[in-house]
Amino acid sequence: MAKKLDLLDKRIPSWKIILLLAWPTIVEQILQTAVNYVDTAMVGSIGTHATAAIGVCTSTVWLIMGVMNAAAVGYSVMVARRIGESRTEDARTVIRQAMLAIAVIGLFLTVLVELVIAPNLPRWMGAGPDVFPYSVTYFRIIGGAYLFNTALVVSSNILRCIGDTKTPLKYNLMTNIINVIGNFLLIYPTRQIALFGLSFTMPGAGLGVAGAALATALATAFSGTCMTLTLFLRKGPLQISLREDYRPRPDIIRQAVHLGVPSFLERATISVGQICTTAMITGLGTAAIAAHQLANTGESLCYMPIFGFTTAATTLVAQNLGAGDKARAFHQGKWCIWMAVAVMSCTSAIMFTFAPGIIDLFSNDGAVIALGARVLRIEAFAEPFFAIASVVGGVLRGAGDTRWPFYISLAGMWLLRVPMAFLLIHGFGWGLEAVWVGMALDLFLRGLISLWRFQKKGWLSVWEAREQRLSAK
Repeated sequence: MAKKLDLLDKRIPSWKIILLLAWPTIVEQILQTAVNYVDTAMVGSIGTHATAAIGVCTSTVWLIMGVMNAAAVGYSVMVARRIGESRTEDARTVIRQAMLAIAVIGLFLTVLVELVIAPNLPRWMGAGPDVFPYSVTYFRIIGGAYLFNTALVVSSNILRCIGDTKTPLKYNLMTNIINVIGNFLLIYPTRQIALFGLSFTMPGAGLGVAGAALATALATAFSGTCMTLTLFLRKGPLQISLREDYRPRPDIIRQAVHLGVPSFLERATISVGQICTTAMITGLGTAAIAAHQLANTGESLCYMPIFGFTTAATTLVAQNLGAGDKARAFHQGKWCIWMAVAVMSCTSAIMFTFAPGIIDLFSNDGAVIALGARVLRIEAFAEPFFAIASVVGGVLRGAGDTRWPFYISLAGMWLLRVPMAFLLIHGFGWGLEAVWVGMALDLFLRGLISLWRFQKKGWLSVWEAREQRLSAK
């Protein structure tokens, strides 16, 4: 058995520890992006209405994911902190409390989506009659798997903050395979396929958009189950058991809420802004909705790799601060930032150069391809600043400073992105480009404020100040 990596071992260079933590997440994100490309292309082959139907739901899906991510931040950062403090038994207690949170949050979100959001969202977003029924069906199906989705998000974040980034990679790889196969069998009807000169009948359900949603739900159910079982079955000091104490711990729940609520508000700020801009885009027509959705998918080629460095930053900062080593926490956080900027600069250059070809992968509509490529090239200039904002956000969350990422997102979204898009569309008659100019300016501002917050170093003492306030209550 390979020796477990000690993330606090000062004999290992920082860049090496960061790469060892980051590469599985980077590979995982690249594979997930590739599958999203295949998924989008398969849905796009049905027609522009199918792509637009999913596009109508996307911003709201991200908002709901914000609730899951908030719980993940709250519990995973506490686990990493206690590992750094050498409080293994307390870390196991936090993991058990996270299992309770998964059950409560997952079931609540499922009921909310099925009974309230899915039947009404397309109307709230102003979707046309050609898109409305597909959006309702899509959201209801993926919402049915939100218990498993919550398990996936929370459990995988705990594993990464423990320092295990390979297990999420392994199961997400299998999940992506299930998703692609499910798409292939569920989206299309039974048809004749020619392969290597042979023709044969390929069975298919012919469910269209519903098939894409069902494939995603089944894949999510698989990965959420496997990731959670890993915490129960893997041997080691952090293994938990069903026979242990799962009674709610108010002190842990309170700490998770203090960490998680600002993270949710950060995601909500961004998602509500995205919902507002999506509502603006729906007024520009189905082609604009489709181009926006495809450009978002294309952009993920550029930014997905930086989440590996963001994950590494959160884990290393939390564990180092738990061990009382503020200097090393700052040093490794800085390494994560600049490594991410280097990677993002390369990928954004690729995105700018090959923008038309990227959109062409998903659509054969010339107008959609031209518009999608145009907005991708606008965004390419802002991507390095997005890298700074993302990784500094990981640093701050690892330190327990979850409020500042919220403040930064609030400033970027509501001082620049939404007002700029509204002004350019309604004041100057711009099209989809208005939304993406606002996005680029938002990322510039977020990156600059994030870098300022990092350099000020106030985040290094946030955890202790919070614990003093909570203990005084």
